Amino acid sequence: MILVVGGAGYIGSHVVKELVETEEVVVLDNLSTGHREAVDSRAIFVKGDLGNVDDVLMVFRSYPIKAVMHFAAYSLVGESVMDPLKYYQNNVASTITLLKVMMKFKVKKFIFSSTAATYGIPDVKLIDETSATTPINPYGRSKLMVEQILGDLAASDGLKYVVLRYFNAAGAHASARIGESHDPETHLIPIVLQQLLGKREKISVFGADYDTPDGTCIRDYIHVTDLAHAHILALQALVAGKKSTEVYNLGNGHGYSVKEVIETCEKVTGVKANVEIADRRAGDPARLVASADKIFSELGWKAERNLEKIIADAWKWHRNQEY
Repeated sequence: MILVVGGAGYIGSHVVKELVETEEVVVLDNLSTGHREAVDSRAIFVKGDLGNVDDVLMVFRSYPIKAVMHFAAYSLVGESVMDPLKYYQNNVASTITLLKVMMKFKVKKFIFSSTAATYGIPDVKLIDETSATTPINPYGRSKLMVEQILGDLAASDGLKYVVLRYFNAAGAHASARIGESHDPETHLIPIVLQQLLGKREKISVFGADYDTPDGTCIRDYIHVTDLAHAHILALQALVAGKKSTEVYNLGNGHGYSVKEVIETCEKVTGVKANVEIADRRAGDPARLVASADKIFSELGWKAERNLEKIIADAWKWHRNQEY
């Protein structure tokens, strides 16, 4: 049985939806940002907090867990700067609680959902796994701290793990039954689609004078279902003994600018966006794009769904929502 912590959240729920096709799954989530209705009915759902050792112990005592997938992190960069202790408590301390219980029950296989925020602002066209990890905010630092803890546990206790670092998960399941729902919403694609649905007055583009082809920032967008498949491939590699300690980037290799995203949203929906050019945000690099060559060569994964597919699936899901 696979334990998915944070399995009611955006990425976690999409992973669960794919994982239940081949595995028995139990989800542990406190529903602070996740949604109970997003959890596939074939999975066992347990409401509990990762930071509460009794909740975690109860799951391990009740179910024969063979591996753990971890999505239960806070992930808002701005909030992490304003309230760093919240991020270190949940993202680091609560993860330590989970790892302690795993070691107690001799569960030694772990898939960790990390982030390219661990790299900070690297001065390279394509970020690969050898790029320096110099995070510039508490969110990125909290993820890197866990990565370092995993390395130490691999040396001391034989933990086998895969870390997956990625930028912007986007899109929705093709069924339109689950999708991206944050409060507050900070991600570009859902913000644009909400504006096209009349739920927002305008879209603010923060800077149009960057050193990029159209002047707007370039970012890496990956369909959430592609991300889910990467996590499952990583799990299969661990279970089969093909991998023991590995870090992989998940990216599309070229990225899309803010203007390209908005224009593609307009093309897919047939609706014209109301766009406002605003001042740059402090700390926004011109380009952040990840190389995924390593995971392609070792596990055969690559992003299959392009920007139009990402947006089309997201649009289908957003039109079904009640705002």
